[in-house]
Amino acid sequence: MYTFVFLWTPALSPNDEEIPHGFIFATFMLASMLGSSLASRLMARSAPRVESYMQIVFVISSASLLLPIITNFLVAPSKVKGGSISFAGCLQLLGFCTFEACVGIFWPSIMKMRSQYIPEEARSTIMNFFRIPLNIFVCIVLYNVDAFPITIMFGMCSIFLFVASILQRRLMAISDKPKMESWTAMDPEAEPLND
Repeated sequence: MYTFVFLWTPALSPNDEEIPHGFIFATFMLASMLGSSLASRLMARSAPRVESYMQIVFVISSASLLLPIITNFLVAPSKVKGGSISFAGCLQLLGFCTFEACVGIFWPSIMKMRSQYIPEEARSTIMNFFRIPLNIFVCIVLYNVDAFPITIMFGMCSIFLFVASILQRRLMAISDKPKMESWTAMDPEAEPLND
């Protein structure tokens, strides 16, 4: 998300197109708010679990950040300097709004998972410990933003989000395992689990 904040403007205006920054940013905030509203509705239900739907959120986020790469190859770039937002820019804007909606779902959902998995007395220490490598990575990426094409940067973000969906699936499997083991312990006729 931190990388996206710095990359959306050059992605939407590669030829210095006149894009309405304020309107686009307001649209992003609206998409994020809609995502947050959707998250509150999802968390109010017992099914699906947060661990389950967050897998889908990460995959959708990953796909939406692939749009700048796809449009770079499939849509002919405009040769005109200035002008209004291009067709490729409109497609990317749609993908970026989808990404922002996923970010809106992410924040309340991750807060719920933190409260479930990280003990309260150590939560701030653990979260700050993990922010150190995150901030170092973001600083390195943003310091070298001119060294890589924008498609490489979005490709890296997309790959990391896809890996996050795989790790989210693993978290769900790990969180389900103790429940299955305790269920088989209560039922003497149940077959033991094979790992």
